[in-house]
Amino acid sequence: MGAVAVAAMVSGAATLSATAADKTPAVVYDLGGKFDKSFNESAYTGAEKYKADTGVAYRDFEIQNDSQREQGLRNFARRGMTPIVGIGFSYEQAIKKVATEFPDTEFAIVDSVVDLPNVRSILFKEHEGSYLVGVLAAMASKTGKVGFVGGMDIPLIRKFACGYLQGAKSVGDNIEVIQNMTGTTGAAWNDPVKGGELAKAQFDQGVDVVYHAAGGTGIGVLQAAADAGKLGIGVDSNQNALHPGNVLTSMVKSVDVAVYKAFKDSADGKWTSGVQALGLAEGGVDWAYDDNNKGLITEEMKAAVEKAKADIISGKIEVHDYMSDNNCPM
Repeated sequence: MGAVAVAAMVSGAATLSATAADKTPAVVYDLGGKFDKSFNESAYTGAEKYKADTGVAYRDFEIQNDSQREQGLRNFARRGMTPIVGIGFSYEQAIKKVATEFPDTEFAIVDSVVDLPNVRSILFKEHEGSYLVGVLAAMASKTGKVGFVGGMDIPLIRKFACGYLQGAKSVGDNIEVIQNMTGTTGAAWNDPVKGGELAKAQFDQGVDVVYHAAGGTGIGVLQAAADAGKLGIGVDSNQNALHPGNVLTSMVKSVDVAVYKAFKDSADGKWTSGVQALGLAEGGVDWAYDDNNKGLITEEMKAAVEKAKADIISGKIEVHDYMSDNNCPM
């Protein structure tokens, strides 16, 4: 698809300000769309909050295929928008190229590192948040078998799985964790039917709590859990409200905060490039507790997960980072 067609697909909150000095930020979503109720939607929520708080318009673009990543970024850069935030590790090569072409434009990327002077690289310590929901899954399980359904089989998603496994095993060595990945291409993020099938297969093996890190595919995992009377665990956004009473918790990854901060830092003249790594201590990840799941979380479970959280922040518990060492120790 050509640049003209891509430009036509770019959606916006409003037109550019008539004042050239005014900054119009932009966000480019990953495959699955901005209403995936997970990773992309968290970014959208942050952009919308920025608009509501400041009255400043932003532009956004939902890609339909991988080739549009570079086109979308370049289209925004040519129009003078800054900062431009790419949501997902798959933007790495596109941002390397486009940020080099537009050295005066500020870029940010979520879940990958691009070492350029005008790029902010935002990473999350997903393994820390996944450890917490692993603790909750193991404590909630009646069978001693918990499950994990990942999206695309890449080290980042193995990082979620490894932290979850470590958290579950901290409750008892006898806890069994059954894992499946959805696929090896970008389509793995947007296949709720397959997600549901993988979850059902795990239930047939005795799993009664399943955690997904699969983007839009995970909607099928949570639906299957609800249909089977099992418990699901959401990811990225707080997904507790999707099936109240059947979503044990969600591993919240604050992509919304990262997008909001990128927009605001730029507007306030406080932009910094380089790497930001956001974990429990920085408020980058956490577990979700609200009216939708409070009936599922006992006081014992709440105390255990909060203790684990404090111990991770203090360094008493060290959660293995699969991205640093591809051998999950459990």
